[in-house]
Amino acid sequence: MKTSKEVLTSILKTTQMGQTGIRSVLDRAMGSDMRQALNSQLREYDSIESEARTMAVQRGWDLEDLDPALRFMSDMTARMRLNGRNTDSKIAGMMIQGNTQGMIKGLKTIHQFSSEDEPIKTLSQKLLDCENANIRQMQRFL
Repeated sequence: MKTSKEVLTSILKTTQMGQTGIRSVLDRAMGSDMRQALNSQLREYDSIESEARTMAVQRGWDLEDLDPALRFMSDMTARMRLNGRNTDSKIAGMMIQGNTQGMIKGLKTIHQFSSEDEPIKTLSQKLLDCENANIRQMQRFL
């Protein structure tokens, strides 16, 4: 079973991975609708990360951030996959894959969390809802 702190750390790392993925493609050529959608998703991840950090501070916890090496590898992978033609469809496919991985990780974490810690459960669900909405939003760009 996962503790409240472990779940909050997972939320934090998932939002940071989402931010990394989006930032890795924002400097590429893309349509204005795609850019607007990605900036909106980035703001949502920033908001959820801020909520997680606030909860941690209120509880006196120091959460572990996403490993910088993982950030670097994710950024490099995204850039390699976009080498050449940078279509909105290609970017959307990558974003859908990343959000799907985030949803899988989030669901596994929630299923391993038996605590009655409602604020953390609520934030976990908010992140899952965000990932799901991101997938739906990207589908129109495929």
